[in-house]
Amino acid sequence: MLSKKMLDALNNQVKNEMFSWHLYHSMALHFEAMNFKGFAAWMKAQAAEEMGHANKFVDFIIERGGRVVLPALEKPQTEWSSHLAAFQDAVKHEQFITAEINKLVDLAHAENDHPAHYFLGWFVSEQVEEEASVGEVAQKLEMIGASSHAIFMFDAVLGKRGQ
Repeated sequence: MLSKKMLDALNNQVKNEMFSWHLYHSMALHFEAMNFKGFAAWMKAQAAEEMGHANKFVDFIIERGGRVVLPALEKPQTEWSSHLAAFQDAVKHEQFITAEINKLVDLAHAENDHPAHYFLGWFVSEQVEEEASVGEVAQKLEMIGASSHAIFMFDAVLGKRGQ
């Protein structure tokens, strides 16, 4: 059984993961509006991954006898000044999610909640991958700079994610 404190924290993480989906979907729609289908596909894949993360938390809460409370989500940003700016925001967001996961691990440890601690281990590893993946795209966009030719080529590369 989950403690109230752990249940509240896990429900908050459901909100965080759902907002991640919301944010990345908004980025995908931004890129769609600019006709950058590859960037949009990359962000749609990222958004789907984030909803999967939210569902893992939902399933865990239910398995532990807790009640899931779906949150209201704040409106995400809808426009970015550049491809790089969007990915820099994504990097910052992933760093925020990593910090939130780390807080959950600390809470599980403090509450001696071994099932939660074990469950959260997957997310600790996943966040290493998430930060690296988004960070790699941001780094490449920094190298590309304002070269429209390179951005069009990179759009084609990003569109292959998940194929």
